[in-house]
Amino acid sequence: MATITASDGMKLRQMTGVSMMECKKALVKTEGDYDAAVKLLRELGAAVSAKRAEKSAKEGLVYAKLCSCGSKIAIVEVNCETDFVANSADFKAFVDKVADAALDGEADLEGKLAEDKKALIAKVGEKVEIRRGDKLELQGTGVLQSYIHMGGKAGTIVEVGVGKEETLAAPEFQQLVKDLTLQITSAEPRWLDRTQVPQDVIDQEMEINAKKLEAEQAEKGGKPKPPEILKKIAMGQIGKFYADVCLVDQAFVKNAPGEKATVAQIVAGVAKKLGDEIVVRRFVRYALGA
Repeated sequence: MATITASDGMKLRQMTGVSMMECKKALVKTEGDYDAAVKLLRELGAAVSAKRAEKSAKEGLVYAKLCSCGSKIAIVEVNCETDFVANSADFKAFVDKVADAALDGEADLEGKLAEDKKALIAKVGEKVEIRRGDKLELQGTGVLQSYIHMGGKAGTIVEVGVGKEETLAAPEFQQLVKDLTLQITSAEPRWLDRTQVPQDVIDQEMEINAKKLEAEQAEKGGKPKPPEILKKIAMGQIGKFYADVCLVDQAFVKNAPGEKATVAQIVAGVAKKLGDEIVVRRFVRYALGA
């Protein structure tokens, strides 16, 4: 039987990142064969993964990464079991790899990083899941920006377009883009504008409003309003719904007390000041576990 020293275990640890105890066990089982020990540790990762399959992975990170050329940006969510692991250097390094794969346009993130994931699971001893990833590519003149909130609990990537290249360097524009990422992350819009809201969602909201009006009438008594009148009133109330779920219709998060400016009005104000056209093209927002 081969004698396994501490330096042997350290060498394998440096190769795999797995704990010293597991490295020494693997070397003992493989009689000092490093290649076989690495294979064994990878299998250990798969075994740990299977063992943890029923565990809940509700912690983790939302993470965004912009490519060096500034033309692509990705946002990913990777889950684990505990906040302790989520904040570890090994987990963060893995999440960064996931973001790189998303930037490259990889559709199957789990498949692409299967071996890296096994190695991480063997190292941290927790269930790890690559939940999702999205990428935006710059379309025309504009900028891509991200914001990550509370160390990875929520985050946003956004594309904002302009008509003139010089607008990109204007401090007012740069502040606007930062404010938009804060707006999206904190106010949680579901769509960019009213044109993106599915008709079935609008119909459902109209039905809810109409039933509320009917209930209010029943409480007050008196002659019920005709259905067509209720529908008209409900249609007037749909604006409140849009103000909650559509980015451009939302109240600007940095409004001073008493101010009622919408995001659309703020964007238009900056555009007018800079003598340019500014448009929010699209965004993606993630919240951990949501």
